[in-house]
Amino acid sequence: MIKLDDRITKLLNITYPIIQGGMAWVAEAKLASAVSNAGGLGIIAAGGAPTVAVREQVIRAKHATDKPFGVNIMLMNPDADEIAKMIVEEKVPVVTTGAGNPEKYMEMWKAAGVKVIPVVASVALAKRMERAGADAVVAEGCESGGHIGESTTMTLVPQVVDAVSIPVIAAGGIADGRGIAAASMLGASAVQMGTAFIVTEECQAHENYKKCILKAKDIDTKVTGRSVGHPVRGIRNEQTKEYLKLEASGADAMELERLTLGGLRKAVVDGDVRMGSVMSGQIAGLVKETCTCEELIQRLMREYKEVLEGGRMYVK
Repeated sequence: MIKLDDRITKLLNITYPIIQGGMAWVAEAKLASAVSNAGGLGIIAAGGAPTVAVREQVIRAKHATDKPFGVNIMLMNPDADEIAKMIVEEKVPVVTTGAGNPEKYMEMWKAAGVKVIPVVASVALAKRMERAGADAVVAEGCESGGHIGESTTMTLVPQVVDAVSIPVIAAGGIADGRGIAAASMLGASAVQMGTAFIVTEECQAHENYKKCILKAKDIDTKVTGRSVGHPVRGIRNEQTKEYLKLEASGADAMELERLTLGGLRKAVVDGDVRMGSVMSGQIAGLVKETCTCEELIQRLMREYKEVLEGGRMYVK
């Protein structure tokens, strides 16, 4: 019987090998603390926010949980240097990174005892992060929502597992216990999930956004931005339709950016799911009900245990 090893739970001092993804405008203190209180690792997403706003969320999380939580830094954020320092100042236990290379912050974080877990989309970057001192990596397949790479989770995770000695966290296309079991078979030590946590009761995302995910079918996500080298997965709507039309006509990067500027905030905060960017993974078709973070994590672990014990879930 193959099961997830305990390297991540021991490394992060968490009960369950489940990490909530760092989703900009979605993952804030209330969601992160709820996930951590339920035994997983909650993540606050810095996104493009200024340092003062991220610090405020960190302080709120500290008041809401005494369990470990993390901050995700999008390294393209103009305030990335200051946020990296704030992580140390506020004694945040874990940092995950995306959209760039965090090597210049590694020495500072490691000296402060921060666990560093970069998100990677290739074997080469995973190996580089290990050499730089990363404690683990998140191998994220293109099934995930938001900014994506090219490799699928099924192909990326085992290749990264074979290439590095640090623990690997699987991400992309995971929403139930079967997905966790599949990740364990690929050699992952834990999973990171985003889309399934968006519809939880503690998530601040607009109800319109949540309804889009709950109603989504297996074919309802589209990838835009391939022509400019920044592919993004989201639920298809008028914005994606117009974007893909412009891409096909050869529109330049500036014209495409004008269409999507502020689009994620429109969807998450304002509830504009017609012209906003409804970022979501392909797994949205499996997400069918709203629940608390604790209920979700308990269900995931129950389903995972059923698979390990040899039973087949959802027999009809």
